[in-house]
Amino acid sequence: MTDTQRLEYVFTVQQRIAQVARERPHEGFTSLNHYLDVEWLKAAYERVKPDSAPGLDGQSWADYGKDWEKNLLSLLNRVKSGRYVAPPVKRVHIPKGDGPETRPIGMPTIEDKVLQRAVAMLLTPIYEQDFKYFSY
Repeated sequence: MTDTQRLEYVFTVQQRIAQVARERPHEGFTSLNHYLDVEWLKAAYERVKPDSAPGLDGQSWADYGKDWEKNLLSLLNRVKSGRYVAPPVKRVHIPKGDGPETRPIGMPTIEDKVLQRAVAMLLTPIYEQDFKYFSY
């Protein structure tokens, strides 16, 4: 699937999910798992920032992408079989302003970022319907 086809695929699925959420506002979704496939994960991988910091495993976005089909298929199999366990998050402290204070941030692995993005891509159309008319 080309990048353009993948964008259209994601957009179409998100429109379908949004339509169901809009038409049945009082019903809950029982499963979105059937939308999660290698192409969906590839689209999620492409949305992770290439310069994002690696997690504890030290793997960069580019390193993960060198064998993306194998990596994403492995991730998909682990997620769908219930064997996926999110790896520990790397904790670093960054300066807070000009003073000596720091604040902690967590840096998940690239693979975990991909899965988080994939799930967010599935859930966003649902929540957009719920908060569409929300204003300050």
